[in-house]
Amino acid sequence: MSSTQVPGAANSDRICVGAIAGAQGIQGAVRIKPFTSAPEDIAAYGPVSDEAGNREFEIDILEVRSGMVIAGFDGVGDRNAAEALKGLRLYVARAALPEAGDDEFYHADLLGLKVVMAEGDAVVGTVRAIFTAGATEVLEIDRGPGQHTQLVPFTRAAVPKIDINAGWLSIVPPGEQEAETEEE
Repeated sequence: MSSTQVPGAANSDRICVGAIAGAQGIQGAVRIKPFTSAPEDIAAYGPVSDEAGNREFEIDILEVRSGMVIAGFDGVGDRNAAEALKGLRLYVARAALPEAGDDEFYHADLLGLKVVMAEGDAVVGTVRAIFTAGATEVLEIDRGPGQHTQLVPFTRAAVPKIDINAGWLSIVPPGEQEAETEEE
């Protein structure tokens, strides 16, 4: 990696838009956990491929149920073939996605970013994962070997600054957020 690149997934020319959770029925349909804002958008950017880019699939959405996409793939005609795809992550070309707006980020752009404290710039770790917990997204921060991961709500109060190009984001620990709110 050259020194001008940002660490983590932001360098990827492909973005993961979902993962196959398992088979649905006996005719080869699959359940897909989408990583898109709207579940049906998983098919909006053209064909998807596996992580290596070796296999490509056109997604035929059959229905959206409880946030999961039920879909068919060409060449997947029975439950056994569908079940064999379980766990497969689905990718699209980054260029196929719309530009992120102001204060919008693709999760892939945040993964691997250095995490610093908002006050003092002390390095805390790196963004390891982003997941949904109720109505809030949460950053999981890898603090290094032998350390527990840290969870931080992905809100403006907890993550006041993000600089994708410089490769970092800043956090305010939850206890300090509450103290600031009480002082105002």
